[in-house]
Amino acid sequence: MKLKVEPLVWHFVQILILVAFTVDAVKLKEKFKWREVEFDWTSPEVKEAAIKSEKYVPSNNLPLGLERWRDKLFITVPRWKSGVAASLNFVNIPDGLSPVLHPYPTWEANQLPENNEADSATKTESSPKMLNDNTTIISTFRVRADECDRLWVMDTGLADILGNPTQHAAPSLVVFDLYTDKLIRRHYFPDALLKEDSFFANVIIDAERGDCDNTHAYIPDLGGYQVIVYSFKNDKSWRVKHNFFHFDPLAGDYNIGGVNFQWTDGVFGMAVGKRTRDGTRPVYFHAFSSTKEFMVSNRILQNETYSQSPESYYDYKLMGDRGPNSQSSAEFYDPETGIIFYTQVNKDGVGCWNTAKPLNPDTQGLVDSDSDALVFPNDLKVDTEGNVWVLSDRLPMFIFTSLDPEQYNYRILTGTVSDIIKGTPCDVL
Repeated sequence: MKLKVEPLVWHFVQILILVAFTVDAVKLKEKFKWREVEFDWTSPEVKEAAIKSEKYVPSNNLPLGLERWRDKLFITVPRWKSGVAASLNFVNIPDGLSPVLHPYPTWEANQLPENNEADSATKTESSPKMLNDNTTIISTFRVRADECDRLWVMDTGLADILGNPTQHAAPSLVVFDLYTDKLIRRHYFPDALLKEDSFFANVIIDAERGDCDNTHAYIPDLGGYQVIVYSFKNDKSWRVKHNFFHFDPLAGDYNIGGVNFQWTDGVFGMAVGKRTRDGTRPVYFHAFSSTKEFMVSNRILQNETYSQSPESYYDYKLMGDRGPNSQSSAEFYDPETGIIFYTQVNKDGVGCWNTAKPLNPDTQGLVDSDSDALVFPNDLKVDTEGNVWVLSDRLPMFIFTSLDPEQYNYRILTGTVSDIIKGTPCDVL
């Protein structure tokens, strides 16, 4: 006997199957989201005064970078425009859906210098422009908590980037002790390392617990097409140049959230891999406007003399090409699985590559994609518990058009590595 299913019932069954499949396919879960971010003001009166003086313009505060340390999730708010309340902040992991941002390390440290303070900042012909208070954070895009429980902050020193740009201080690395929230050190980049178009929007740390003094930081210069290397032990920085740090002229076209634009951003994403038998670690990197991935040994970057010599050219290797429309901002290496996770800005998603496999389009996985929740995934990290954290912020609309304050514009999503790689070429079998 044949079972007859009414068309309406069969249609309902199809919908249930589709919904079940869709729910299962969504691997990253929303942890936090905001229409506009709010801050932990000391009082309502202080907030109102900031709004009245335009030191706080809610719509100008766009979250961009993130990092987890214990129960803190750090969130950066670069000073793209005027009216940013605080550039470096944190929320607590157990917080509710749209938590207020707590300035880090303090409210005072996130205040822009007054005009007379900026004018009097230390500057000589042979030294960079410095701040009177080295705990001050002008504007940061991304931060990194290392294995030694230090927070590394790449402070551009530049405020109101899209309006009336003001360079309050030279670009610098700011290092805090995460247990005490006290400043450990601030290192200003010498003027000789900077180019006219230099711009620093990322910081990658090469550290190992038990050898904290021997830490190195790698800071990609997306506009100067170079990488700044900083030695914590010697408190010294130098620049490294290479052709692979440039953008691909065929990969500078973007279509995101209905906005078409062109960027020429060079070296941007970097990730430090697992230590090899000879004691070195691979450093993977890519330009933002590119679909190719490269690699160089950390031993090359850490050798100030050799890294700047022509002989080092062939120490850089092309790993492969991710495929069309696979431009990426940030990437992060998960030491437990050997997988690199990276943003997929043109695909509203997050990609992955198992570094044990060759790099080509067939070995790239798209772990999640969402044309609403993942419009411009801007930063991502993998924490020590095996969770991937992704921040999306609709940056192109913020820059080129406008954001709707009635919609959720900023999101932080998370998922476990083991779950999100299932069914992708990255799966560790």
